[in-house]
Amino acid sequence: MGSTFFTKVQIPSFEWKTDYKTPCLFTGSCFTENVGGKMAGLKYPVDINPFGILYNPVSVANGLRFLLQKKKFTENDLIRHDGLWHSFFHHSRFSSPDSGSALQTINSRIESSAALLRNAGFLFLTFGTAWVYEYKLTGQTVSNCHKIPAKEFRRFRLTPGEIVEKYRQLLSEIREVNPRVKVIFTVSPIRHWKDGAIENQRSKATLILAIDQLVRDFGDEFCNYFPAYEIVMDELRDYRFYEEDMIHLSGSGINHIWNVFQTAFIEEESLKISKEVQKIMAATSHRPFNKFTKEHLHFLRQSLQKTERLEEKFQYLTLAVEKRHLQKQIAEIEKHIRD
Repeated sequence: MGSTFFTKVQIPSFEWKTDYKTPCLFTGSCFTENVGGKMAGLKYPVDINPFGILYNPVSVANGLRFLLQKKKFTENDLIRHDGLWHSFFHHSRFSSPDSGSALQTINSRIESSAALLRNAGFLFLTFGTAWVYEYKLTGQTVSNCHKIPAKEFRRFRLTPGEIVEKYRQLLSEIREVNPRVKVIFTVSPIRHWKDGAIENQRSKATLILAIDQLVRDFGDEFCNYFPAYEIVMDELRDYRFYEEDMIHLSGSGINHIWNVFQTAFIEEESLKISKEVQKIMAATSHRPFNKFTKEHLHFLRQSLQKTERLEEKFQYLTLAVEKRHLQKQIAEIEKHIRD
């Protein structure tokens, strides 16, 4: 009945599914973190944004190429501004007042993510905008301007052809190092409103056209498109699905897309397991008014038993952090009761 009150987006029938045994790499805009974060919260083996949030296709491609090369960044790859060392290829979360610390964080993340890419079952790429910033001094397309004055950059919009050309060779190289990987493109539904309504639409249209061409070129046995943008534009055409800024999605909007996503991409057994994992995560985050009670101790012991049984039954699950948390809480309460 409810479905008659909105236009339903037809989701492609994806032949492949992921599960708790399959590593997945998510990279791209902040929407990537919304969906990838849902999987991480349910303990799926995922790696999310090894270069931080990246908005444009060129920056996403640069990051992937560095993973293929297993690049080691040096101080020559950094720039110092406002007392911090930055990488133009990384989000500001990797910046640091100490160059050595920044390089340690950057290189350790590249090392682990490069290894995961070679074993990943899925690579999820989310493009946010076709607009890019080019650092005039070097001609380099940057992932983040790091508050350096705008006059030092050239800003322009990519064409669909430029994006396609960038990815034709890159996707071929990725398939060479990992023949089993499936690439799923999405376009972020979060609007870049500072460009205005018209330019935002032109930017999103550029991304959609480029992705369509890549899927046609490579075939849907290797890559495909998940219509997150279209779901928001057509199924969630109501400002109650947005935050107060009327641009970013609210929790209920993200949850709607997540439900569509997991139905499309996660196999049935793992969906059932995730419901049990969710109960364990709720137990570890539960904060009672008075935790030093026998009732709460009983609740924690039961939760620990469920965690151990689940991990024993599905040995590819990793719930060590949750077990340690529960064990620590149990020991603290037992000591309090004894004393």
